[in-house]
Amino acid sequence: MSDSLYERIYHVVRQIPAGKVATYGQVAYLVGPPCTPRRVGWALAALRTHVVEPPVPWQRVVNAKGTSSVGSDQIALLKEEGVTSDDDRRIDLDRFGWNGFSED
Repeated sequence: MSDSLYERIYHVVRQIPAGKVATYGQVAYLVGPPCTPRRVGWALAALRTHVVEPPVPWQRVVNAKGTSSVGSDQIALLKEEGVTSDDDRRIDLDRFGWNGFSED
């Protein structure tokens, strides 16, 4: 993975507004080839050991089912932004999903 691909991923993730979420697949689509959902996950996981400026709101990226692939810390951060989930910690993507680079 090149740093430039990660930077492209981070650029897209930084565009997701507070109170919205995107899926790994959606981010990969917006970044374009050779990006894949798995590479988005790797890029976000790299944030655990590397400080990136400006910060990347990694918590706004969820899996295709609308659930956290990371755990309760992600759900708590999203809740602070007004994103709610059901009893199974599933986020309603129709309600909280981001429409890409279009105005919400």
